[in-house]
Amino acid sequence: MKFKTQLLHSNGGADAQTGALTTPIYQSSTFTYGTAAEGKARFAGEQPGFIYSRMGNPTVQALEQQLAKLEGAEEALVLASGMAAVSSIFYALVSQGDEIAFIDPVYGGTAAFLINTLTRAGIKVSRYQSDDDLLENISLATKIILFEPITNPNLRVNDYRKIKAAAAKTGAITVCDNTFLTPYLFKPLEYGIDIVMHSGTKYLSGHGDIIAGVVAGRSELMQPIRTIALKHIGAPIGPQEAYLLQRGMRTLALRMDAHLAGAIEVAEFLATHPKVNNVIFPGLASDAGHKVLAETVGVFGGMVSIELTGGFARAARFLDQLQLFTQAVSLGDLESLACHPASTTHAAMDHASRLAAGVSDDLIRFSIGVEDPADLIADLKQALEF
Repeated sequence: MKFKTQLLHSNGGADAQTGALTTPIYQSSTFTYGTAAEGKARFAGEQPGFIYSRMGNPTVQALEQQLAKLEGAEEALVLASGMAAVSSIFYALVSQGDEIAFIDPVYGGTAAFLINTLTRAGIKVSRYQSDDDLLENISLATKIILFEPITNPNLRVNDYRKIKAAAAKTGAITVCDNTFLTPYLFKPLEYGIDIVMHSGTKYLSGHGDIIAGVVAGRSELMQPIRTIALKHIGAPIGPQEAYLLQRGMRTLALRMDAHLAGAIEVAEFLATHPKVNNVIFPGLASDAGHKVLAETVGVFGGMVSIELTGGFARAARFLDQLQLFTQAVSLGDLESLACHPASTTHAAMDHASRLAAGVSDDLIRFSIGVEDPADLIADLKQALEF
């Protein structure tokens, strides 16, 4: 089936007990197992069945099975947040003394976790400035490589082919944060990446009403991640949130098509405006990442960034004049959002690190929603006049 069809027909069909076409919300913390012998067998993993919603819930399970099909994965795991996904991956797969690598920039919360928290467990964290830097200079001790195909927030493109080549030198596990592209646009597992993760809060949900994280991959990697995430860290998603995420995913393709179309129009307008110092959008032929993304993915996402001149004061003046764009962090909502990453999403980074990662005080990030692009352009035009 094509992806748009899969979105509607990969959820396991109607509920076997009731015939409900939509997956029911199983709002229960615990589940009866009938007899002591059955309980013993379930806890030993010898008998299927639910025990306790922290470790498994029917609503959540239906969503995980659907996501595994959409990602082309053996297993998927849905968690309470994108950061729960990040932390569970690393706590499950690395130990004291190991070394991990990531390509700057990544989401600010991810960078802060790796640098400020994971290092406290005796794990070496190495950051690289580009996919070329990683390929040329990767430490042979590297056990995991984390990357974003389109970096957050300055939208630089990383070539997954170079990531794989770097990993082949060390035998490292590759982890792709595919939040910006979603499985509708790019399926990293099909191209040999080991683990894919998302902040399900963003495009997968699409409605700005839940927090969620997703991890998918082959079973040998997913089982320790599941154990750490659910049993040790205790970061399951609730059945209500799982229901809302599955509902939001039904329109993923429709929404992404609108995001993509709007982003191109907005970026082309901004590229011609005399008060915009720089437009960063891989869909522009002039963008440094255009060729790679055109070759590997074929589409360019719904995020657009610009650089003005004048630092925070100028950026704030522009942002405060916007009428249709809502000032908020996050992305992938139906509504268009705008933020100043250096003072919000990446504020935990020190100034020097932000500049090295390309997150200057001049940078503004837009999540292009599904409004009419002409209205968004008119809003940007009037705000740039101030």
